[in-house]
Amino acid sequence: MGLGVGILLVAVGAVLAFAVNITNHSGVDIHTVGLILLAVGGFGILMSMIFWSSWAGPGYFGGRRRTYVDGPGGPGYRREIDDF
Repeated sequence: MGLGVGILLVAVGAVLAFAVNITNHSGVDIHTVGLILLAVGGFGILMSMIFWSSWAGPGYFGGRRRTYVDGPGGPGYRREIDDF
């Protein structure tokens, strides 16, 4: 589950738990379903944030890395090398 799905579950759960005012006699409590969705969405957001920080986030592996080395012109002469 990603961050977007977790936020969606929290939003739907909050609407069902706090905004819907329906008395349903079919055996399904809408407010309980909303609270369960809130809990699952919150857990999904938490896990997504934990794993996001451990994998260094997006763009970590795709960027260009630059290396500067001293060249033949002495210590003041620097040229740029692109490492891939």
